[in-house]
Amino acid sequence: MPDDAAEQSRGQVRLPALDRSPVWELSRRLLLAVAILAFTVVVVYVDRAGYRDNTDPSHRVDLVDSIYYSTVTLSTTGYGDVTPYAPHTRLINAFLITPLRIGFLVLLIGTTIEVLAVRGRELFRITRWRRNMEHHVVVIGYGTKGRSAVDTLKRNGVSSERVVVVDPSSTALGEAHADGLAVVTGDATRREVLRRAGVTSARQVIITTDRDDSTVLATLNVRQLNPDAYVVAAVREADNVPLVRQSGADAVVTSSDAVGRLLGLSSLSPTLGEVLEDLLSYGAGLEVAERDLLVQEVGRQPQSLPDQVIAVVRDGNVHHYYDPAVTQLMRGDRLVVVRPAEELPWAPRPGTHGESASDETE
Repeated sequence: MPDDAAEQSRGQVRLPALDRSPVWELSRRLLLAVAILAFTVVVVYVDRAGYRDNTDPSHRVDLVDSIYYSTVTLSTTGYGDVTPYAPHTRLINAFLITPLRIGFLVLLIGTTIEVLAVRGRELFRITRWRRNMEHHVVVIGYGTKGRSAVDTLKRNGVSSERVVVVDPSSTALGEAHADGLAVVTGDATRREVLRRAGVTSARQVIITTDRDDSTVLATLNVRQLNPDAYVVAAVREADNVPLVRQSGADAVVTSSDAVGRLLGLSSLSPTLGEVLEDLLSYGAGLEVAERDLLVQEVGRQPQSLPDQVIAVVRDGNVHHYYDPAVTQLMRGDRLVVVRPAEELPWAPRPGTHGESASDETE
């Protein structure tokens, strides 16, 4: 039976839970119940002339009677000693006190209603999420590489609401929810799971599975579901890079070779290893970023710019800064630069879009 339940949970969308403490939730419900009771007392007391005390007809209904009547009415006890007799008072009871009684009971019933309400809210949130989710980023695998990729995206302006994680692990589910991310629990090599994650409308897909064969299958399925998405995949072995590229990945990163090279460089030159680690880390020291070419930089040499340019992207091709083909920068070029982290290196700068020809000459 547990296996069946686990199987049914595969491929389901899980949105991060709202962070509310039990004390806050209990206090909120108690305050609502007290508010309903107080409002009912006020309504009954204001219209006390329309009520009658059947145990003592000569006694006029007062504040104590109003509190008593409201309490026994909202709790559906209804002893019948204080009753509404005026026509307008009975209408008020029918169309105002009765809805208040229902609301009061819903607050006090507790567990069953709460479970149903939570499930209903969750379904509503998932429906709204599916309707609004497009041009988002799907991250397949939420291990060390997946978490680092998401952290880099979030630090560079990508909202958590625009990231969806696909992972079969319950541990990854908890960690992704703690980071405020939506999760689809399931195997990313299955198309149905990828469809639930909205791969068909995703802008980017990052694949960081633990096995290269799973990476190949996931890449094939992603590319068939969305030919236009930009797919980045991580592999463990360099021999599998051509296979993953043939499967449809736009960029492939060899994680084991990259780590091994960094370890080797660090052993040969500790200072060089420290610089490279600084470039790979985020938020301090130096950062590597890609930016648009500014209008005033058109026609200049890459070496003459204030930023340390290490590459120029022109017509989709990457050129080293010393390449004769990019001796003079042209409009439409993009620059790969090294900047101090405090300058927010990925933040857009003014002067790159919407300029007229006269602006360039100036």
